[in-house]
Amino acid sequence: MKIKIENGKEYIYDKVRRKYVRNLPEEWVRQNMILFLNKEKDYPISLMSIEKNNKLMHINHRCDIICYDKNGQALILIECKSHKVNIDKKVFEQVLNYQKKVIAKYILITNGKKHFCFKLANGKPIFLDKIPSYSEAII
Repeated sequence: MKIKIENGKEYIYDKVRRKYVRNLPEEWVRQNMILFLNKEKDYPISLMSIEKNNKLMHINHRCDIICYDKNGQALILIECKSHKVNIDKKVFEQVLNYQKKVIAKYILITNGKKHFCFKLANGKPIFLDKIPSYSEAII
């Protein structure tokens, strides 16, 4: 990862947005997840969006990462939290609200230490043993 210090503050290079952003704990998790998805799971950087604004019930929500297929269909919706944040019911509710608008095939919640990947069937989560690769997700 490319890191730079400017005016005493640390910045990390975001390959998706093609710019340096402040390297805060949640951003560190997001950038590591982007690299993991790209290098280990073959998700193309060009088919990722970061902090996409979605309006739901007149409230703006920003999804951390959304990976798409070549037709623009959302494959995986990812919510990143700082490693200091416990993944609890509130976090699940947050991401399920985003899912109402995004309608991704899979949902991933991570704090960099714990990861929960699941899909919804009849509104109920079905947890997966692993994060699907791009080729598995597009099937």
